[in-house]
Amino acid sequence: MRKQIVVRVAPLVSTMYNTCVRNASTTLSFSFPNLDSYLEPNPRDRVYAYNRDIESLLKSGSVDSALQLFDEMPKRDVITWNILISGLKRNGLSRKALYFYTRMVSQGFVESSSTFSTVLGVISYERLFQQGLEVHSRVIVLGLSLNVYVGSALVDLYMNMGVVDIGLKLFNDLPERNLATWNQLLRCSNEFGMSEKLELFLRMKREGVVPNALTFCYLIRGFSNESFVNEGRKLHCYAIKVGWAESDVFVSNALADFYSACGILTDAKRSFDVIPLENVISWNSLVSIYAYNGLANNAMEIFYMMLNWGKKPSIRSFVGLLNLSSRYVDILFGEQVHSFVLKLGFDYGDSSYIQSALIDMYGKCGKIESSVSIYKNVSKTTLEVCNSLMTSFARCGVVEDVIELFGLMVDEDIKFDEVSLSTTINTLPKSSYGNLKNCKLLHNCGLKSGFDSDVAVSCSLIESYSRFEDLNYSCKVFELLSSPNVICFTSIISAHSRNKNGLKCLKLFAEMINKGLKPDKVTYLCVLNACNDSRMVQKGKISFDPEKQRLACMVDLFGNAGLLEEAEMLIKQTQVSDELLMWSLLLSHCRFHCNEVVGRRSAQMVIKLEPVDPTVWLQVSNFYSEIGDLETAKVIRDGALARKMISEMLTVSKKQL
Repeated sequence: MRKQIVVRVAPLVSTMYNTCVRNASTTLSFSFPNLDSYLEPNPRDRVYAYNRDIESLLKSGSVDSALQLFDEMPKRDVITWNILISGLKRNGLSRKALYFYTRMVSQGFVESSSTFSTVLGVISYERLFQQGLEVHSRVIVLGLSLNVYVGSALVDLYMNMGVVDIGLKLFNDLPERNLATWNQLLRCSNEFGMSEKLELFLRMKREGVVPNALTFCYLIRGFSNESFVNEGRKLHCYAIKVGWAESDVFVSNALADFYSACGILTDAKRSFDVIPLENVISWNSLVSIYAYNGLANNAMEIFYMMLNWGKKPSIRSFVGLLNLSSRYVDILFGEQVHSFVLKLGFDYGDSSYIQSALIDMYGKCGKIESSVSIYKNVSKTTLEVCNSLMTSFARCGVVEDVIELFGLMVDEDIKFDEVSLSTTINTLPKSSYGNLKNCKLLHNCGLKSGFDSDVAVSCSLIESYSRFEDLNYSCKVFELLSSPNVICFTSIISAHSRNKNGLKCLKLFAEMINKGLKPDKVTYLCVLNACNDSRMVQKGKISFDPEKQRLACMVDLFGNAGLLEEAEMLIKQTQVSDELLMWSLLLSHCRFHCNEVVGRRSAQMVIKLEPVDPTVWLQVSNFYSEIGDLETAKVIRDGALARKMISEMLTVSKKQL
């Protein structure tokens, strides 16, 4: 008598586990054979021979021959089906493996733990999660949930589904957890937070499970973030202690990848150096980190070594080299990398990363036509590609096309992000579309898409509203920021400066200082311009902290603006330890602006403060030469040369002594 069991799958994944335990009803029908059938006379040796031959054929890759032999079998057992399903999976025929699993069940065979572990592995790999839930229901009914192999496969399934809580529950419910089970969980460690990853590793050690090389690879990969450098270093130390750091090439490569991802060049190179060149996997990581740090020669050296060893560079290497070209505006180098992309057979039309890097490189090098050409040849218009072209347009001053490209993205339902939106808002005042109405439309786009709280978008809105002379909206955007940074304060100060509101600039500047934020040069310049436009230079000077670095910045700003007497007064009124630096800086500005009056006073102060150093005297001599006082210049130069000779003679005498 055959019994029918039906299991219904709950629509919500998060409640599926408990539902399956309580309720057995399914949309799939599975049959169990009468156990008495196994007692019937059966030539077991013949079935065994068939199984052995099918397994041998599948291992050799002769799938068609194995299937033909399978069809000829007069009688099969569970082992036959397991051999066929796992063999098909091993030969990359996952869907066919699932087809034969369905046939197996429909013919009344009861799965073993091996069947479930293989089938669940296929389902997880193919991401057929609905089928996975149905198979899990059958696992529960047959009472195999606590089997270590089936349990591990279920953990992997739910972690790949992103249902971490059920995955961990299944893991914790297992009566035993071997190393393979732990590795299965750690393989999906990116689903966990840092504290959870560390706790899992410590728990594994407490349970007496000794990690292997694969364990370290999974954990190190999970720490590949700058925030977790210390944790990664501790793991590296433990790997050295147990002997995996240098003896296993996969661990060494993982360490090189880890330090590269964290931007730690020295440790990445040190980890790379212990790997035999024929076993290097992390070539692309090292090329990328050298390129990121601007070390073009080192990046190209590793790149050529990789080619010599017959290794194909990845997209990561090419993107790193193209970004290096963009940084230094080196079009020749960028075109050479582009040629490599084509020569090595990369179909860059299908890679948005390479497309974006190429568009960005040509845009930064001023070849906007090449950027447009690459954009037109992409197989699929993606957000990354649009952003690269948009920023290239903005950089090259093609402002109308920035607005039109944003409109195209909206029309074709290409999701824009904060980069797209802030670039468009920044460009709007410079284009023919520039008006307050369109600025508000873009602001509404930011509100609806949730980017209104983004710093870049907010600063762009503050800037644009102020350019359309609507300072109230600029202030409203700024006030809605929960924790404005230096850039935000600089934007609102600039907005008030543009509208000649010097007093408000000073208040905002004071508020910024009180919050513990350090102004940059742009902030100082905005405040200075506001005070200058409002004729509040004295109040502006009072607002600045007389710290050496900030005073030097202020002197430099006054000097650039040609306000040399104001800069001189500021130095005199401020007590500073390195007074020579300030007067020397002022003297250089006097030379640039040909201001003889302030320059002579500055030159006298420089000589007074440094009566010995000949290089300082030469600077003063050059100033007098440029204002036409050649006699004074010659006297000071002769004095400088004499001091230099005396200094050299004293140095020689000390060495002889």
